[in-house]
Amino acid sequence: MARSRQSSRSTPYRLSTDREISTIPRALAVSPDRPLHQAERAALNSPEGNSSSHTVPSANSETDTGHDKESGNWVYPSQEMFFAAMKRKGHTAEPTDMSTVIPIHNAVNEKAWAEIRSWEKEYSAACGGPKLVSFAGDSKALTPRARWKGWMGYTVPFDRHDWVVDRCGKKVEYVIDFYSGKGNGDRKGLNFYLDVRPKLNSWEGVKTRMARTVGL
Repeated sequence: MARSRQSSRSTPYRLSTDREISTIPRALAVSPDRPLHQAERAALNSPEGNSSSHTVPSANSETDTGHDKESGNWVYPSQEMFFAAMKRKGHTAEPTDMSTVIPIHNAVNEKAWAEIRSWEKEYSAACGGPKLVSFAGDSKALTPRARWKGWMGYTVPFDRHDWVVDRCGKKVEYVIDFYSGKGNGDRKGLNFYLDVRPKLNSWEGVKTRMARTVGL
């Protein structure tokens, strides 16, 4: 991935301010007359999003990450930004942890976007692919699927994200459950399973889920 051209201030006592540009396009055009989706409202109301207290905290909210002007893609927070956000939220963290946490955090988000692109490939190709409008995390809010799995004795996810995607002008909401201890660990030591799917709160989400279920 490309790196944003910002200076690094890495020293033994100061964290880096380098920020990595993601591969996730940001949807910038939002009509002021359109009601905000639930995930959009959550992101806008939380300056740092909702980081989890686990090894891989959830992504910061859109107000904290911004986008790269040249590529139009979302930009991940720097070590300094991430550490400051965790400390404000009362999470236990050491500055030296950030060199490990940040790459994993970014890889997890890239994995989530790859899953969304897989869902969207039959629908967003006409307009150059999907774009991410907003995202928010809430590790305490279990999805119905995650709650049911918990009742069945399975491990519940350690985090949940709600992402709003622009599908050629239509907004589609996705939910992502993050599970640890699974996956093949083939990307930067990533050993997580992400259960990514469209929400069933709109016709776009329903038809997308139905099409995959019946193999269309």
